[in-house]
Amino acid sequence: MEPLTPEELAALRAISTPTICNAIETFDVRPRSEGFMDSTITCRFPELGPVIGYAVTAKISAAEPPGVEMPHAEVWAEFARIPKPWLVVIEDLEYPNPVGSFWGEVNAGVYKALGAVGTVTNGGVRDLPEVRPTGFQFFSSCVLVSHAYVHVVEYGGPVAVGGLTVRPGDLLHGDEHGVTSIPLEIARDIPQASQAIEMAERRLIDYARSPACTPERLADMYGRVD
Repeated sequence: MEPLTPEELAALRAISTPTICNAIETFDVRPRSEGFMDSTITCRFPELGPVIGYAVTAKISAAEPPGVEMPHAEVWAEFARIPKPWLVVIEDLEYPNPVGSFWGEVNAGVYKALGAVGTVTNGGVRDLPEVRPTGFQFFSSCVLVSHAYVHVVEYGGPVAVGGLTVRPGDLLHGDEHGVTSIPLEIARDIPQASQAIEMAERRLIDYARSPACTPERLADMYGRVD
């Protein structure tokens, strides 16, 4: 499948992540209880709004020094196989008790230069005041103070973060509510589906706030929205 155009990505980025989830449900391509990360993953910069990107993946460890340091250029060369923009999805092997953060001011700046718009990790992040104004988004399970012995252990394969298995090239969307994956086969249809949902919800909300609102009519409209 051809990567989405900048215009198609911008259309998806303009939609909230809960609305994206609602729109995906209308295509019946997966169970409603699947395809998104759980509440262990928190958005650190909610004021930045939604982000969207293709997943590039790695696993890290920080508790002990690495036996052999993996060259950064080797990791980046593998990531370059994936269309941009990237969301860097990092599985911390020390989870649920991460020791050291891969993400701070330095790596945020480096990966932004390489074409990433943010990271999603079950590990930690740090340097929040320095990273926030750059626009690079952090989703993480925690905030950490040190990088300890952090290093990449594996890259370019499936990772498990927030209860979701993410593979390289998966399309991810996230905002202050959390992170969801968008099935590529329906990605181009999501904006239109989202608009239809929002119109139906707006009619219901406007009616609920009107003096003419009755329980009977409200129940009828509520059923139609769902």
